[in-house]
Amino acid sequence: MRLPFSILLACFLFSPNGILADAPYDQVQDNPTWSNQNLDDVRADKYFHESTFAEHYDGRFGDRKLNYDERRGHLTALMQTYISTMNDIGAETWIMHGSLLGWYWSRKILPWDSDIDAMVSEQSIHHLAAYHNMTVHTFDLHNDDAEDNGHRSYLLEVNPHYANGSLDEVNKIDARWIDTTTGLFIDITTLRRNATAEARGIDGPMMVKDRHHYNYDDIFPLRHTTFEGYPIKVPFMYADILIEEYGEKALSDVYCENHIFDAELREWRPLSCKDRGTCGYFRNPVDGINLPASLDHSVGGSKTNAPHQIAGVPSALHNLPHVGESPRPPRLSQQRPSR
Repeated sequence: MRLPFSILLACFLFSPNGILADAPYDQVQDNPTWSNQNLDDVRADKYFHESTFAEHYDGRFGDRKLNYDERRGHLTALMQTYISTMNDIGAETWIMHGSLLGWYWSRKILPWDSDIDAMVSEQSIHHLAAYHNMTVHTFDLHNDDAEDNGHRSYLLEVNPHYANGSLDEVNKIDARWIDTTTGLFIDITTLRRNATAEARGIDGPMMVKDRHHYNYDDIFPLRHTTFEGYPIKVPFMYADILIEEYGEKALSDVYCENHIFDAELREWRPLSCKDRGTCGYFRNPVDGINLPASLDHSVGGSKTNAPHQIAGVPSALHNLPHVGESPRPPRLSQQRPSR
């Protein structure tokens, strides 16, 4: 086991400068020799500190940005282990933001993404904080080609500020599911009732500390589906939510972030010079392949009724059921979680 059993106490410790911070490096590593936490960010009461080399890595565990293929593999495992654990715990969770957009197109993580976004109910975050905070979950991913033979550990860490239900840009992330091998993580936010809006007579207002606002009927009842091969839930009005956040083009434009959507394969693939006949003129900053001229696919626009069929997107992704029990996910080999 890579992490010490005394880790449970770490989340309540204070950093040397008196500011509440994520569990100190020497509390989450047995033999600390280095740390890439960005401790220069001294905003008062900020809990989670990202790495010095990239904002979507935890510097207590990661020491570098992963390349394109490495990142995709680790993010897939991160998502699968999270879903498996939340199902076992009984926490109500669903995917949001860029992860929901990736699901919409291919039921997979967008290949250019470097993090995953999930949301939980208010009851679930209290449950996670009370019974599962700072637990380490170890899985055997059955990958003989990996340096660690597929043995991976993941830390569930809850921000002590989770109980503050008001808008909080500094502590908008209520918890994280962290890959202790690479530092990649899932941001977990909490959906709460908006008491201020309720007091004004608004029906069913919901809010998240990152300033996103929803109506109850936008989210519930949750729809049952799959993501990265595992059963997961998505908001009831998923298309409306995505249009409001990213614009209508996000649901129909098959070119994005130097990728093209292959409708037959139902996946995004990197563009090459062969796609536009521009070999020798442009290069992909990610993996070095030639690219066509830069395409402006910025998205914008207001919320509209979600279309039932989007060009290039299989109709099977639309009108998903929202009743009945989700099937249990394939069981990963997991050791008992430790504290």
